[in-house]
Amino acid sequence: MEWTQEQIKTKLAELELEHRDLDDVINSLTAQSDFDQIKVSRLKKRKLNLKDAISSLRNRLIPNIIA
Repeated sequence: MEWTQEQIKTKLAELELEHRDLDDVINSLTAQSDFDQIKVSRLKKRKLNLKDAISSLRNRLIPNIIA
């Protein structure tokens, strides 16, 4: 299935919001003295996966220009 530009932009906005939310959750958890390291590691991995997906979607929005 090929996505339209609008679908890509919508999904991109969703992923960026989730990425920011995860950042807030991670910062909140690590501010506690006895935070769960495994939970933080999982959240960081999810955040990294989101970053990759965001990057991929952004690349799809940029037209292919042959230099």
